Amino acid sequence: DTLKNFPVQFEEGETYVAVANGVVDPAGFAPNPDGRNISFTIFAKDGIRESGYSNNKVDFIVLHGSTDAPTVDVIARNVATIVDNAAYGDITNYIRVWANSYILDITPGDDNNTVVASFEADLSGLGGGAAVVFASGFLDPSGNQNGAPFGLFAALPDGNVVEFPALEPFARLQVIHNAADPLASEVDVYLNGTLALDNFAFRTATPYIDVPAGVDINIGVAPGNSTTVNDTIKNFVVQFASGGTYVALANGVVDPSGFAPNPDGRDISFTLFAKDGAREQSNNSNKIDLFAVHGSTDAPTVNIFGLGIYLKNVAYGDISNYLSLRAWNNWIVITTPWPNFSIVGVWGADLRGLGGNSAVVFASGFLDPSANQNGEAFGLFVALADGNVVELPQIYGDEAQRTINKIMNENGEELTTVSTYGLEQNYPNPFNPSTVIKFSIPQSEFVSLKVYDVLGNEIATLVNEQRAPGAYEVTFDAGNLASGVYVYTLNAGDFVQTRKLMLMK
Repeated sequence: DTLKNFPVQFEEGETYVAVANGVVDPAGFAPNPDGRNISFTIFAKDGIRESGYSNNKVDFIVLHGSTDAPTVDVIARNVATIVDNAAYGDITNYIRVWANSYILDITPGDDNNTVVASFEADLSGLGGGAAVVFASGFLDPSGNQNGAPFGLFAALPDGNVVEFPALEPFARLQVIHNAADPLASEVDVYLNGTLALDNFAFRTATPYIDVPAGVDINIGVAPGNSTTVNDTIKNFVVQFASGGTYVALANGVVDPSGFAPNPDGRDISFTLFAKDGAREQSNNSNKIDLFAVHGSTDAPTVNIFGLGIYLKNVAYGDISNYLSLRAWNNWIVITTPWPNFSIVGVWGADLRGLGGNSAVVFASGFLDPSANQNGEAFGLFVALADGNVVELPQIYGDEAQRTINKIMNENGEELTTVSTYGLEQNYPNPFNPSTVIKFSIPQSEFVSLKVYDVLGNEIATLVNEQRAPGAYEVTFDAGNLASGVYVYTLNAGDFVQTRKLMLMK
Protein backbone atom coordinates (compact mmCIF):
# COMPACT_ATOMS: atom_id res chain seq x y z
CA ASP A 1 0.00 0.00 0.00
CA THR A 2 3.02 2.35 -0.01
CA LEU A 3 2.68 5.59 -1.99
CA LYS A 4 6.41 6.28 -2.28
CA ASN A 5 9.62 4.44 -1.48
CA PHE A 6 13.01 6.02 -0.71
CA PRO A 7 16.22 3.99 -0.28
CA VAL A 8 18.54 5.66 2.25
CA GLN A 9 21.64 4.79 4.22
CA PHE A 10 22.49 6.31 7.60
CA GLU A 11 26.00 6.64 8.99
CA GLU A 12 26.75 5.15 12.36
CA GLY A 13 26.76 7.73 15.14
CA GLU A 14 25.21 10.47 13.00
CA THR A 15 21.94 12.21 13.85
CA TYR A 16 19.32 13.02 11.21
CA VAL A 17 15.93 14.58 10.69
CA ALA A 18 13.71 13.48 7.79
CA VAL A 19 10.65 15.52 6.85
CA ALA A 20 7.97 14.03 4.60
CA ASN A 21 6.80 16.84 2.33
CA GLY A 22 5.04 17.70 -0.91
CA VAL A 23 1.94 16.34 -2.65
CA VAL A 24 1.26 12.98 -4.30
CA ASP A 25 -0.19 14.41 -7.52
CA PRO A 26 1.23 17.88 -8.28
CA ALA A 27 -1.24 18.34 -11.14
CA GLY A 28 -4.01 18.72 -8.59
CA PHE A 29 -2.31 21.53 -6.65
CA ALA A 30 -1.07 25.06 -7.20
CA PRO A 31 2.47 25.08 -8.61
CA ASN A 32 5.35 26.47 -6.60
CA PRO A 33 5.91 30.17 -7.49
CA ASP A 34 9.65 29.55 -7.90
CA GLY A 35 9.18 26.47 -10.07
CA ARG A 36 10.38 24.05 -7.38
CA ASN A 37 9.26 20.42 -7.66
CA ILE A 38 6.42 19.84 -5.17
CA SER A 39 6.14 16.05 -5.61
CA PHE A 40 5.92 14.03 -2.42
CA THR A 41 9.45 13.51 -1.09
CA ILE A 42 11.63 13.43 2.00
CA PHE A 43 13.76 16.43 2.95
CA ALA A 44 16.65 15.19 5.08
CA LYS A 45 19.40 16.88 7.05
CA ASP A 46 22.30 15.41 8.96
CA GLY A 47 24.26 16.93 11.83
CA ILE A 48 21.09 17.32 13.87
CA ARG A 49 21.31 18.39 17.51
CA GLU A 50 19.20 16.88 20.27
CA SER A 51 20.10 19.71 22.63
CA GLY A 52 21.56 23.19 22.46
CA TYR A 53 25.06 24.34 23.30
CA SER A 54 24.03 27.03 25.80
CA ASN A 55 21.59 26.91 28.70
CA ASN A 56 20.37 30.43 27.87
CA LYS A 57 19.90 29.90 24.14
CA VAL A 58 17.98 27.74 21.67
CA ASP A 59 19.47 26.06 18.59
CA PHE A 60 17.17 25.40 15.64
CA ILE A 61 17.03 24.89 11.90
CA VAL A 62 14.25 26.15 9.62
CA LEU A 63 12.62 24.25 6.74
CA HIS A 64 10.52 25.96 4.07
CA GLY A 65 7.87 23.29 3.62
CA SER A 66 4.91 25.17 2.09
CA THR A 67 4.54 24.13 -1.54
CA ASP A 68 2.65 27.22 -2.79
CA ALA A 69 4.70 29.80 -0.87
CA PRO A 70 7.37 31.86 -2.66
CA THR A 71 10.91 32.55 -1.53
CA VAL A 72 10.64 34.16 1.90
CA ASP A 73 12.55 35.85 4.67
CA VAL A 74 11.84 35.22 8.33
CA ILE A 75 12.37 38.33 10.44
CA ALA A 76 12.45 38.38 14.22
CA ARG A 77 10.66 41.70 14.61
CA ASN A 78 12.91 44.51 15.84
CA VAL A 79 15.76 42.02 16.22
CA ALA A 80 17.17 40.67 12.94
CA THR A 81 16.49 38.69 9.78
CA ILE A 82 17.05 35.08 10.81
CA VAL A 83 16.22 33.40 7.48
CA ASP A 84 17.19 35.06 4.21
CA ASN A 85 15.75 34.08 0.81
CA ALA A 86 14.56 30.57 1.65
CA ALA A 87 12.71 28.81 -1.19
CA TYR A 88 10.52 25.72 -0.92
CA GLY A 89 12.60 22.76 0.25
CA ASP A 90 15.47 24.85 1.64
CA ILE A 91 16.79 23.96 5.09
CA THR A 92 18.94 26.46 6.96
CA ASN A 93 22.01 25.80 9.02
CA TYR A 94 21.59 26.03 12.76
CA ILE A 95 20.47 29.36 14.17
CA ARG A 96 21.13 30.23 17.82
CA VAL A 97 19.02 32.80 19.65
CA TRP A 98 18.39 33.81 23.24
CA ALA A 99 15.60 31.85 24.91
CA ASN A 100 13.11 34.73 24.70
CA SER A 101 9.73 35.38 23.14
CA TYR A 102 9.78 36.65 19.54
CA ILE A 103 7.40 37.80 16.85
CA LEU A 104 8.34 36.20 13.54
CA ASP A 105 7.26 38.01 10.38
CA ILE A 106 7.20 36.06 7.11
CA THR A 107 7.88 38.32 4.13
CA PRO A 108 8.64 37.80 0.43
CA GLY A 109 12.39 37.51 -0.02
CA ASP A 110 12.55 40.66 -2.12
CA ASP A 111 10.07 42.77 -0.15
CA ASN A 112 10.50 43.02 3.60
CA ASN A 113 7.82 45.73 3.76
CA THR A 114 5.07 43.21 2.94
CA VAL A 115 4.31 40.77 5.75
CA VAL A 116 2.59 37.59 4.57
CA ALA A 117 2.01 36.23 8.06
CA SER A 118 3.17 36.79 11.63
CA PHE A 119 3.61 34.30 14.45
CA GLU A 120 4.40 34.42 18.14
CA ALA A 121 7.35 32.16 18.98
CA ASP A 122 7.72 31.82 22.74
CA LEU A 123 11.11 30.18 23.22
CA SER A 124 11.53 31.36 26.80
CA GLY A 125 11.15 27.84 28.21
CA LEU A 126 13.50 26.16 25.72
CA GLY A 127 16.88 27.35 27.02
CA GLY A 128 19.48 24.66 26.31
CA GLY A 129 17.13 22.98 23.83
CA ALA A 130 17.00 22.39 20.09
CA ALA A 131 14.22 22.28 17.52
CA VAL A 132 13.27 21.92 13.88
CA VAL A 133 11.08 24.84 12.83
CA PHE A 134 9.06 24.20 9.67
CA ALA A 135 6.61 26.11 7.52
CA SER A 136 3.64 23.90 6.74
CA GLY A 137 0.34 23.96 4.86
CA PHE A 138 -0.87 26.14 2.01
CA LEU A 139 -0.96 29.91 1.64
CA ASP A 140 -4.10 29.42 -0.46
CA PRO A 141 -6.02 26.33 0.69
CA SER A 142 -8.76 26.98 -1.89
CA GLY A 143 -6.24 26.39 -4.69
CA ASN A 144 -4.91 23.26 -3.01
CA GLN A 145 -7.89 20.97 -2.45
CA ASN A 146 -8.75 22.86 0.76
CA GLY A 147 -5.71 21.48 2.53
CA ALA A 148 -4.48 22.81 5.87
CA PRO A 149 -3.67 26.54 5.91
CA PHE A 150 -0.17 27.94 6.23
CA GLY A 151 1.38 27.74 9.68
CA LEU A 152 4.68 27.69 11.52
CA PHE A 153 5.57 24.76 13.76
CA ALA A 154 8.48 23.52 15.88
CA ALA A 155 9.33 19.83 16.31
CA LEU A 156 11.21 19.15 19.54
CA PRO A 157 13.69 16.27 20.08
CA ASP A 158 11.15 14.39 22.25
CA GLY A 159 8.65 14.28 19.38
CA ASN A 160 6.36 17.03 20.59
CA VAL A 161 5.25 19.43 17.87
CA VAL A 162 4.37 22.97 18.90
CA GLU A 163 2.32 25.30 16.70
CA PHE A 164 3.34 28.95 16.85
CA PRO A 165 0.16 31.02 17.25
CA ALA A 166 -0.65 33.17 14.23
CA LEU A 167 -1.09 36.87 14.98
CA GLU A 168 -3.69 39.16 13.52
CA PRO A 169 -2.03 41.41 10.94
CA PHE A 170 -1.03 44.77 12.36
CA ALA A 171 1.23 47.71 11.64
CA ARG A 172 3.21 50.11 13.80
CA LEU A 173 2.26 53.78 13.96
CA GLN A 174 3.53 56.95 15.62
CA VAL A 175 1.27 60.01 15.61
CA ILE A 176 2.62 63.57 15.96
CA HIS A 177 0.37 66.59 16.56
CA ASN A 178 1.81 69.47 14.54
CA ALA A 179 -1.32 71.43 13.61
CA ALA A 180 -0.59 74.97 14.81
CA ASP A 181 -4.19 76.19 14.46
CA PRO A 182 -5.17 77.45 17.95
CA LEU A 183 -8.53 75.72 17.46
CA ALA A 184 -6.65 72.41 17.38
CA SER A 185 -4.34 73.05 20.33
CA GLU A 186 -5.79 69.87 21.85
CA VAL A 187 -7.65 67.22 19.88
CA ASP A 188 -9.34 63.90 20.48
CA VAL A 189 -8.52 61.14 17.99
CA TYR A 190 -10.98 58.34 17.22
CA LEU A 191 -10.16 55.07 15.46
CA ASN A 192 -13.25 53.50 13.88
CA GLY A 193 -15.43 55.39 16.34
CA THR A 194 -13.46 54.53 19.48
CA LEU A 195 -11.55 57.22 21.36
CA ALA A 196 -7.85 56.41 20.98
CA LEU A 197 -6.11 59.66 22.01
CA ASP A 198 -7.75 61.95 24.56
CA ASN A 199 -6.80 65.65 24.65
CA PHE A 200 -3.80 65.07 22.38
CA ALA A 201 -1.79 68.30 22.67
CA PHE A 202 0.00 70.32 20.00
CA ARG A 203 3.70 69.42 19.68
CA THR A 204 3.31 66.08 21.43
CA ALA A 205 3.64 62.57 20.01
CA THR A 206 2.71 59.00 20.79
CA PRO A 207 5.24 56.20 20.96
CA TYR A 208 4.94 53.62 18.19
CA ILE A 209 1.76 51.60 18.78
CA ASP A 210 0.12 48.57 17.16
CA VAL A 211 -2.77 49.30 14.77
CA PRO A 212 -4.85 46.90 12.64
CA ALA A 213 -3.49 46.23 9.16
CA GLY A 214 -5.12 45.22 5.90
CA VAL A 215 -8.46 46.88 6.75
CA ASP A 216 -9.86 50.38 6.35
CA ILE A 217 -9.48 52.52 9.47
CA ASN A 218 -11.42 55.74 9.93
CA ILE A 219 -9.30 58.27 11.80
CA GLY A 220 -11.56 60.98 13.20
CA VAL A 221 -10.22 64.20 14.74
CA ALA A 222 -12.39 66.19 17.16
CA PRO A 223 -11.71 69.19 19.41
CA GLY A 224 -10.36 68.32 22.85
CA ASN A 225 -12.85 67.24 25.51
CA SER A 226 -15.22 65.92 22.85
CA THR A 227 -18.08 63.76 24.08
CA THR A 228 -18.68 61.54 21.05
CA VAL A 229 -17.26 60.57 17.67
CA ASN A 230 -19.98 62.78 16.18
CA ASP A 231 -17.90 65.77 17.31
CA THR A 232 -15.18 65.02 14.74
CA ILE A 233 -14.27 67.89 12.41
CA LYS A 234 -12.08 65.85 10.05
CA ASN A 235 -12.09 62.19 9.06
CA PHE A 236 -9.44 60.25 7.14
CA VAL A 237 -9.81 56.68 5.85
CA VAL A 238 -6.46 54.87 5.77
CA GLN A 239 -5.21 51.31 5.39
CA PHE A 240 -1.90 50.11 6.76
CA ALA A 241 0.12 47.23 5.30
CA SER A 242 0.71 44.29 7.59
CA GLY A 243 4.10 44.61 9.23
CA GLY A 244 4.54 48.18 8.00
CA THR A 245 5.79 51.01 10.17
CA TYR A 246 4.40 54.52 9.76
CA VAL A 247 4.55 58.07 11.09
CA ALA A 248 1.47 60.30 10.73
CA LEU A 249 1.65 64.04 11.42
CA ALA A 250 -1.52 66.05 11.98
CA ASN A 251 -0.82 69.34 10.23
CA GLY A 252 -2.42 72.45 8.77
CA VAL A 253 -5.33 74.64 9.83
CA VAL A 254 -9.05 73.95 10.04
CA ASP A 255 -10.14 77.09 8.15
CA PRO A 256 -7.40 78.29 5.75
CA SER A 257 -9.27 81.53 5.03
CA GLY A 258 -8.43 82.71 8.56
CA PHE A 259 -4.67 82.26 8.15
CA ALA A 260 -1.83 83.54 6.00
CA PRO A 261 -1.57 81.55 2.76
CA ASN A 262 1.45 79.42 2.04
CA PRO A 263 4.00 81.44 0.01
CA ASP A 264 4.35 78.59 -2.50
CA GLY A 265 0.61 78.10 -2.90
CA ARG A 266 0.56 74.79 -1.03
CA ASP A 267 -2.76 73.70 0.49
CA ILE A 268 -2.68 74.39 4.25
CA SER A 269 -5.97 72.66 5.12
CA PHE A 270 -5.89 70.39 8.16
CA THR A 271 -4.62 66.99 7.02
CA LEU A 272 -2.39 64.04 7.83
CA PHE A 273 1.14 63.86 6.44
CA ALA A 274 2.20 60.20 6.42
CA LYS A 275 5.49 58.39 5.92
CA ASP A 276 5.77 54.65 5.42
CA GLY A 277 8.92 52.64 5.94
CA ALA A 278 9.45 54.42 9.25
CA ARG A 279 12.13 53.18 11.62
CA GLU A 280 11.80 52.65 15.35
CA GLN A 281 15.55 52.42 15.82
CA SER A 282 18.85 52.67 14.00
CA ASN A 283 20.83 49.57 13.13
CA ASN A 284 23.99 51.44 14.12
CA SER A 285 24.49 52.09 17.82
CA ASN A 286 26.65 55.12 17.00
CA LYS A 287 24.11 56.81 14.73
CA ILE A 288 20.59 58.18 14.85
CA ASP A 289 18.24 57.73 11.88
CA LEU A 290 15.95 60.68 11.25
CA PHE A 291 13.87 62.38 8.60
CA ALA A 292 12.66 65.97 8.32
CA VAL A 293 9.19 67.42 7.75
CA HIS A 294 8.38 70.98 6.65
CA GLY A 295 5.27 71.61 8.73
CA SER A 296 5.07 75.41 8.95
CA THR A 297 2.14 76.61 6.85
CA ASP A 298 3.35 80.19 6.25
CA ALA A 299 7.03 79.35 5.70
CA PRO A 300 8.49 79.36 2.18
CA THR A 301 10.59 76.75 0.42
CA VAL A 302 13.87 76.38 2.32
CA ASN A 303 17.25 74.68 2.27
CA ILE A 304 18.31 72.75 5.37
CA PHE A 305 21.97 72.23 6.25
CA GLY A 306 23.90 70.55 9.04
CA LEU A 307 26.73 68.09 9.61
CA GLY A 308 25.62 65.29 7.29
CA ILE A 309 22.44 67.21 6.42
CA TYR A 310 21.91 68.63 2.93
CA LEU A 311 18.26 69.08 1.97
CA LYS A 312 17.41 71.55 -0.78
CA ASN A 313 14.16 73.13 -1.93
CA VAL A 314 12.00 71.74 0.88
CA ALA A 315 8.47 73.15 0.67
CA TYR A 316 5.55 72.93 3.09
CA GLY A 317 4.37 69.33 3.39
CA ASP A 318 7.60 67.81 2.05
CA ILE A 319 9.05 64.83 3.90
CA SER A 320 12.70 63.89 3.42
CA ASN A 321 14.28 60.46 3.14
CA TYR A 322 16.04 59.07 6.18
CA LEU A 323 19.43 60.47 7.19
CA SER A 324 21.81 58.43 9.36
CA LEU A 325 23.78 60.91 11.44
CA ARG A 326 26.56 60.50 13.94
CA ALA A 327 25.18 60.80 17.46
CA TRP A 328 27.20 63.86 18.36
CA ASN A 329 26.64 67.59 18.70
CA ASN A 330 25.13 69.00 15.50
CA TRP A 331 23.48 72.16 14.19
CA ILE A 332 20.74 73.00 11.72
CA VAL A 333 20.91 76.05 9.47
CA ILE A 334 17.80 76.94 7.46
CA THR A 335 18.05 79.33 4.53
CA THR A 336 15.89 80.45 1.66
CA PRO A 337 17.25 79.33 -1.74
CA TRP A 338 19.09 81.51 -4.20
CA PRO A 339 18.58 84.03 -5.73
CA ASN A 340 16.64 85.38 -2.72
CA PHE A 341 19.07 83.91 -0.21
CA SER A 342 18.62 84.75 3.46
CA ILE A 343 19.17 83.01 6.78
CA VAL A 344 15.91 81.85 8.35
CA GLY A 345 17.61 80.73 11.54
CA VAL A 346 20.17 78.55 13.28
CA TRP A 347 19.38 75.80 15.80
CA GLY A 348 21.45 73.53 18.00
CA ALA A 349 20.86 69.78 17.68
CA ASP A 350 22.70 67.90 20.41
CA LEU A 351 22.37 64.25 19.38
CA ARG A 352 24.78 62.87 21.96
CA GLY A 353 23.37 59.85 23.78
CA LEU A 354 20.87 59.07 21.00
CA GLY A 355 22.92 56.47 19.14
CA GLY A 356 20.78 53.52 18.02
CA ASN A 357 17.61 55.62 18.08
CA SER A 358 15.34 57.15 15.45
CA ALA A 359 13.61 60.52 15.30
CA VAL A 360 11.46 62.92 13.30
CA VAL A 361 12.60 66.54 12.98
CA PHE A 362 9.68 68.82 12.16
CA ALA A 363 9.28 72.54 11.52
CA SER A 364 6.34 73.80 13.52
CA GLY A 365 4.35 76.96 14.15
CA PHE A 366 4.10 80.22 12.23
CA LEU A 367 6.82 82.54 10.95
CA ASP A 368 4.35 85.39 11.53
CA PRO A 369 2.00 84.58 14.42
CA SER A 370 0.29 87.98 14.11
CA ALA A 371 -1.07 86.98 10.70
CA ASN A 372 -2.13 83.54 11.96
CA GLN A 373 -4.50 84.15 14.89
CA ASN A 374 -1.50 84.54 17.22
CA GLY A 375 -0.69 80.86 16.97
CA GLU A 376 2.59 79.45 18.25
CA ALA A 377 5.77 80.88 16.72
CA PHE A 378 8.06 78.98 14.38
CA GLY A 379 10.44 76.43 15.87
CA LEU A 380 12.17 73.11 15.25
CA PHE A 381 11.17 70.04 17.24
CA VAL A 382 12.33 66.43 17.46
CA ALA A 383 9.97 63.52 18.13
CA LEU A 384 11.72 60.39 19.39
CA ALA A 385 10.41 56.87 18.90
CA ASP A 386 9.32 56.66 22.55
CA GLY A 387 7.01 59.66 22.09
CA ASN A 388 9.18 62.29 23.75
CA VAL A 389 9.24 65.63 21.91
CA VAL A 390 12.17 68.02 22.36
CA GLU A 391 12.39 71.62 21.14
CA LEU A 392 15.71 72.51 19.53
CA PRO A 393 17.25 75.72 20.93
CA GLN A 394 17.66 78.60 18.48
CA ILE A 395 21.09 80.24 18.32
CA TYR A 396 21.69 83.97 17.89
CA GLY A 397 24.51 86.49 17.61
CA ASP A 398 28.16 85.65 17.07
CA GLU A 399 27.59 81.99 17.85
CA ALA A 400 25.01 81.84 15.06
CA GLN A 401 27.44 83.46 12.60
CA ARG A 402 30.22 81.00 13.49
CA THR A 403 27.81 78.11 13.10
CA ILE A 404 26.60 79.37 9.72
CA ASN A 405 30.16 79.63 8.42
CA LYS A 406 31.05 76.16 9.69
CA ILE A 407 27.96 74.40 8.36
CA MET A 408 27.88 76.11 4.98
CA ASN A 409 31.56 75.37 4.42
CA GLU A 410 31.03 71.73 5.41
CA ASN A 411 28.35 71.45 2.72
CA GLY A 412 30.37 73.25 0.06
CA GLU A 413 27.88 76.10 -0.13
CA GLU A 414 29.00 79.56 -1.05
CA LEU A 415 27.86 82.00 1.59
CA THR A 416 27.83 85.60 0.43
CA THR A 417 29.35 87.58 3.27
CA VAL A 418 27.60 90.84 4.00
CA SER A 419 30.29 93.26 5.17
CA THR A 420 28.25 96.44 5.58
CA TYR A 421 24.85 97.65 6.65
CA GLY A 422 22.65 98.84 3.82
CA LEU A 423 19.14 99.96 2.93
CA GLU A 424 18.38 99.97 -0.79
CA GLN A 425 15.95 102.12 -2.71
CA ASN A 426 12.61 100.37 -3.03
CA TYR A 427 11.65 98.94 -6.41
CA PRO A 428 9.53 99.77 -8.26
CA ASN A 429 9.33 103.42 -7.33
CA PRO A 430 6.88 105.07 -7.86
CA PHE A 431 4.67 102.05 -7.17
CA ASN A 432 1.07 100.89 -6.94
CA PRO A 433 0.06 99.11 -4.77
CA SER A 434 3.17 97.22 -3.56
CA THR A 435 6.94 97.55 -3.67
CA VAL A 436 10.01 95.60 -2.52
CA ILE A 437 12.51 96.95 0.02
CA LYS A 438 15.93 95.29 0.40
CA PHE A 439 18.36 95.65 3.28
CA SER A 440 21.47 93.91 4.62
CA ILE A 441 23.19 93.50 7.99
CA PRO A 442 26.73 92.13 8.55
CA GLN A 443 26.04 90.68 12.00
CA SER A 444 23.13 89.44 14.05
CA GLU A 445 21.03 92.41 15.17
CA PHE A 446 17.57 93.35 16.34
CA VAL A 447 16.15 94.92 13.17
CA SER A 448 13.35 97.45 12.85
CA LEU A 449 12.05 98.49 9.42
CA LYS A 450 9.14 100.92 9.55
CA VAL A 451 7.22 103.17 7.15
CA TYR A 452 6.13 106.73 8.09
CA ASP A 453 4.19 109.52 6.45
CA VAL A 454 5.85 112.93 5.88
CA LEU A 455 4.53 114.15 9.25
CA GLY A 456 6.36 111.36 11.08
CA ASN A 457 3.32 109.20 11.83
CA GLU A 458 4.09 105.48 11.82
CA ILE A 459 2.20 103.78 8.97
CA ALA A 460 3.51 100.19 9.00
CA THR A 461 6.02 97.92 10.73
CA LEU A 462 7.64 95.60 8.19
CA VAL A 463 10.32 94.03 10.40
CA ASN A 464 10.65 94.08 14.18
CA GLU A 465 12.73 91.10 15.29
CA GLN A 466 16.18 89.59 15.72
CA ARG A 467 17.76 88.73 12.35
CA ALA A 468 20.88 86.72 11.49
CA PRO A 469 23.53 88.26 9.21
CA GLY A 470 22.48 88.39 5.57
CA ALA A 471 20.62 90.17 2.80
CA TYR A 472 16.84 90.44 3.08
CA GLU A 473 13.89 91.73 1.15
CA VAL A 474 10.35 92.53 2.28
CA THR A 475 7.23 93.58 0.42
CA PHE A 476 5.33 96.70 1.45
CA ASP A 477 1.66 96.66 0.42
CA ALA A 478 0.14 100.16 0.43
CA GLY A 479 -3.18 99.24 -1.08
CA ASN A 480 -5.11 100.99 1.72
CA LEU A 481 -3.07 104.21 1.68
CA ALA A 482 -3.54 107.44 -0.21
CA SER A 483 -1.17 108.53 -2.96
CA GLY A 484 1.82 110.52 -1.77
CA VAL A 485 5.37 110.47 -0.47
CA TYR A 486 6.31 108.20 2.44
CA VAL A 487 9.60 107.36 4.12
CA TYR A 488 11.00 104.09 5.42
CA THR A 489 13.66 103.72 8.11
CA LEU A 490 15.97 100.83 8.97
CA ASN A 491 17.28 100.55 12.55
CA ALA A 492 19.85 97.80 13.21
CA GLY A 493 22.09 98.24 16.22
CA ASP A 494 23.71 101.66 15.82
CA PHE A 495 22.89 101.80 12.12
CA VAL A 496 20.01 104.03 11.01
CA GLN A 497 19.10 104.88 7.42
CA THR A 498 16.01 106.46 5.85
CA ARG A 499 14.80 106.58 2.25
CA LYS A 500 11.74 108.00 0.47
CA LEU A 501 9.17 106.12 -1.58
CA MET A 502 6.26 107.37 -3.69
CA LEU A 503 2.82 105.77 -3.92
CA MET A 504 1.04 106.81 -7.11
CA LYS A 505 -2.51 105.58 -7.65
